[in-house]
Amino acid sequence: MRKTAPAPSPDAYVAALDGWRRDLAERLRAAVRSVGGLTEVIKWGHIVYLSDGPVLLIRVEDERVLFGFWRGQRLRDIEPRLKPGGLYEMATLNLREGDDITTEFAVQLTLAAIRLNQQQGHPARTAIRRKE
Repeated sequence: MRKTAPAPSPDAYVAALDGWRRDLAERLRAAVRSVGGLTEVIKWGHIVYLSDGPVLLIRVEDERVLFGFWRGQRLRDIEPRLKPGGLYEMATLNLREGDDITTEFAVQLTLAAIRLNQQQGHPARTAIRRKE
């Protein structure tokens, strides 16, 4: 995998995409942004949303779009397809061509993730670090 410079902005990140990946990234981004109260940045090479620390991400790869949550393991009762992985309590919804998620459901997950940060604080300071 070759290294590329990160997009300078979330708009540029999405503009560089095409096909189903762009459509899905645009819908996820619109759903998340409709919630309000989040700061949208490019961090670690993808779109990250912050509210008292990182809350969620949208990461687009060649064959999938990841909709990930820093405390996603605590959201598995809402969405069992969230796969645990990485540090802290991270879990990610792995979406491939033909998969879908409704705007309403993306909003529901986003609101639940924000609430967890409000209740628990910054994930890097309060979550249990897991060693992979």
